[in-house]
Amino acid sequence: MIEKMKVVSIVAQASQKEALLDGLRKLGLVHIREKQAADPACLQRISDLSGTELALHEYAPETPASELLSDRDFEALYTKVRAVLDSRQNLSTQRAALVTQAENLRKWGDFDPADFCWLRQRGIDLHIYRLDKKSLAALAADGAAPFIRLTPVEKMETVALWGPLPEGISADEFTVPDKGLAQIEGEIAALDQQMADGEALLKQAAAHIPSFQAQILQAQNAMEYSSVRNTAASEGGLVWLTGYVPADNVDEFKAAAAENRWAWAMDNPPDEDELVPTKVRYNKVTRLMIPIFDILGVVPGYREYDISFWFLAFFALFFAMILGDAGYGVLLLIGAVILTVKSHKLSDATLLLWVLSIATILWGALTGTWFGLESAMQVPLLRAVTVPILANYPAYFAVAATDQQNAIMKFCFILGTLQLSLACVMSIKRKLTERNLSWIADLGWLIAICAIYFLALYLVIGENVPLAPVGACVGVGFVLVVLFGGMAPGKSFSQGLKAGLADAFTVFLNTISAFGNVMSYIRLFAVGMASLAIAQSFNNMAAGFEGPLVIVAALIMIVGHALNLVMGFLSVVVHGVRLNLLEFSGQLGMEWAGIAYEPFKKLDKIKK
Repeated sequence: MIEKMKVVSIVAQASQKEALLDGLRKLGLVHIREKQAADPACLQRISDLSGTELALHEYAPETPASELLSDRDFEALYTKVRAVLDSRQNLSTQRAALVTQAENLRKWGDFDPADFCWLRQRGIDLHIYRLDKKSLAALAADGAAPFIRLTPVEKMETVALWGPLPEGISADEFTVPDKGLAQIEGEIAALDQQMADGEALLKQAAAHIPSFQAQILQAQNAMEYSSVRNTAASEGGLVWLTGYVPADNVDEFKAAAAENRWAWAMDNPPDEDELVPTKVRYNKVTRLMIPIFDILGVVPGYREYDISFWFLAFFALFFAMILGDAGYGVLLLIGAVILTVKSHKLSDATLLLWVLSIATILWGALTGTWFGLESAMQVPLLRAVTVPILANYPAYFAVAATDQQNAIMKFCFILGTLQLSLACVMSIKRKLTERNLSWIADLGWLIAICAIYFLALYLVIGENVPLAPVGACVGVGFVLVVLFGGMAPGKSFSQGLKAGLADAFTVFLNTISAFGNVMSYIRLFAVGMASLAIAQSFNNMAAGFEGPLVIVAALIMIVGHALNLVMGFLSVVVHGVRLNLLEFSGQLGMEWAGIAYEPFKKLDKIKK
């Protein structure tokens, strides 16, 4: 359930600002309203620490240091590590440039560029040229410029001239560099040593990753404190903050306020307040959805519904139908067992894996699907637990393939109708308690959705459905939605009626959309069949290898089914989650735009 909140304003003397912040953080109950940004230095500190810690994971040893560094020792190490990381790219660039220079000079051999300067100071202007044999012959015939033939470079004649090259003779002049080959190679060696020393320091620092993580946590706490401090308003010698406290914790807040001598005012959040945070109270079952909600990053609005239980129930069924194979469920169950044994406890994520794997096994067993193998139906026990009309190999049960497919599609439509109807019932129940007359509009949607189910059976499966009653029900539902959809507490009947009539065309479009919503549940059938077809294809490929090639067959089976399983996971995200977050939530009017309840307190673990 979503816990009720109270909006509270806390006032203290301006001289007690730090004491107020410390007291609120120690209390750990108040969600601060409209927090301001923290100081830039705090944000930069977290960014730098996080980047450094991430870089050190590349060098992390199997066993990190058991003791945390003191703040002083950490800062000394951190400064060195930052210097190494900041200079690493620059050193690599310098080395690459020097290596290029060395490669270009290596063909000329080693020499000291200072010798050229020494000769020039003594009147000998020495130039080095590369030229072809024709140009060399022309140079020799000219006779005006004495030269010395040198060892050819890259199959080109090379000469040394006292003075510039005579006109009319083409050649490439060698530009004397500032550094010789030996000096450049020495600098490369020095850079290599510097980089090696840096790598050694990073490996040493990586053993202290726990210290870096402790400092990140400390920096995050400093950032939160800075943010709340910047949020606190002050005037006339007073300082105050506004936030939200769970209604169940009001007494605890009052006790802390009395102890710290805070003045405060508390009330229910006004209806127009869109900043009220959402605190969902999970039970042992619904808390299994926490990992999914965390991955998706969704939070229901404060005034929306807590659909955790229904989300879990339908998600488990959708997951099972999309993977559709009991063999895959067994693999997931083995994974759940391994995680449980390794961790010696059942985390929410591990327990969710247990539920999803068992659901997949049950659905796969009912449809007779075990790694897509038709031969599984030759096992009496596996065939005995299969429901004939749902069996993916209906020939073993004297069921026509068309009848089997129609049964699965019909089941998908039933699921869609049930889930969307449930949304209507939940909305009706809440609006009745609020004395909101628009509950009749939700009743209209309920009637229309149930009628649309029969329309889907007629259009997709070809069942004999009396269209006149179906059309009449859709029409009745449409009229109820138009007439009562604009009703709301505080509105007169005539005002609500005008608002509803003004939205008549929108309701017409939404009715068409409702038909699409029911139809969209057929994706469970389509994706499940696609998964089965892929499994069968890999099985058939592997069946073509016999004798010594059985190893190849096994490899095809392993890779193929692993790929199919991964694609199944992606399909769950694309389709299974969508049906809950869009179709079901949309019928409830949920936007999942809530603000998570995050009270001002000292963090005990790094916030992602």
